[in-house]
Parts: sequence; structure tokens; C-alpha cells
Amino acid sequence: MEQTNENKKTILIVDDEKPIVDILVYNLEKEGYKTLEANDGLTAVDIALSQKPDLILLDIMLPKMDGLTVCKKVRATLNVPILMLTAKDEEIDKILGLELGADDYITKPFSVRELMARIKANLRKTDARVATNEDSEKGNANKIEVGELQLNLDKFETKVSGEIIDLTIREFEVLKFLASQPGQVVTREVLLEKVWGYEYYGDIRTVDVTVRRIRGKIEKDTANPKILVTKRGVGYYIKNN
Repeated sequence: MEQTNENKKTILIVDDEKPIVDILVYNLEKEGYKTLEANDGLTAVDIALSQKPDLILLDIMLPKMDGLTVCKKVRATLNVPILMLTAKDEEIDKILGLELGADDYITKPFSVRELMARIKANLRKTDARVATNEDSEKGNANKIEVGELQLNLDKFETKVSGEIIDLTIREFEVLKFLASQPGQVVTREVLLEKVWGYEYYGDIRTVDVTVRRIRGKIEKDTANPKILVTKRGVGYYIKNN
């Protein structure tokens, strides 16, 4: 079903290689998205904050301001999905990108089909959040509480011992999935499928880095977590106190 101009999703493409931008613009617009373009980091931040796109495709190697810094600056204000574009040998940059709040990364050279699958998966999660917020206006509180952890699904709000914790959409989704089944160990593969939204694309290290980032926000002692616990060799679970 074709989207009208009013409800088309807008994607900001940030890359200094014009051939890549042209390919992305062509394929995204063919899929029914609107596109914005930035060829350097400073312009990317300006456009992101002023236009508030629905999703950002962000290259790491950029003139004027690198992609990791762009990610950090945008994430401080906007909670939209950010997909980092990295070269094959930039392993440390992938991890850093996720630590700074990126939702996902995809390695160059990438297939258009894989990229579209990633984009759709990330936008679906955002749409689900918006739908939940709209439902909350009907007055039904939708919460999950496990021990010190409280999740308000209507407000997308996380609290630990009454203190509000600032999480990205992806981090909240991970906690929500685990907290909805406290004590149940969930594998990295299942988290990748259920939270990131794809089965055969992606890297389970994405899950590990995201969990580490969540722990840095919700745990008093990340070396001895009391809320988000690892079952060695299997996966993760929320401790049911």
C-alpha cells in the first residue's frame, strides 16, 4: 500500500561518498520513503535536530565531525533509530557506535535488500512505541514491575528504585522483552530476532554491547549485576526478586 506524503517516513542519509548517497536515495524513495542528505558531520547534526527524521543512516568516516560524535550529539536530543554504516575493518567503531547510543550497524559493502530489512525492522519498533503512547491516552496504565525495576510502557519510561533512567528505544525494548518474562533466560539469538526484528541479519555482539550499555545505566555494580543477569553460555534474564 503506497504511503501518502503526510505519513511517509523520512530518512536522513549521512555519507560523504556521493555514489553511495545516490544509490540510497534511489532505493529508499523507490520503497516509499522521503530522504534528507548530509555530506559532513556538522550538517548532519543541524539537519537531524531541525528536521527530526524518523531514522538516520550514519557513516562513521565524515569530514568536519566524525559519525561517532554526530551520534552522541543527536542522541542527546533525539530518540530516533540510528544505523551506523561501517567499513569491514572498523570493529572498534561498531562497538563504540553502539556504546554511544546507535541502535544498529551495517557493514559496507552492504546489500540493498539487507539494508531495507534493517530499516523496516527499526521503524516497526518506533511505530509500535507510538501506537502504545496513543493507547495510553485511553487511561489504562501499562506497566511492568520486577523488583526495583519499573517500566511504564505507555510513557516509554524506566525507573530503578524510583529513579528515572534515560534509555534509547532499543535499550528499552530489550528490558521490556526480558522483564515481561522475569527469571526466564533468553538467548542472544532470540533477542536479536524479537527486539531487533530480524533473524538472519545482524551480529549477536550487538546484543552484548546493548546489554552492557543498559547495565551501565541501571546497575549499581556492573561487575555484579542484580537486575539484568547473564546466564553464562546461554543468554540474559531479569532477576525475579
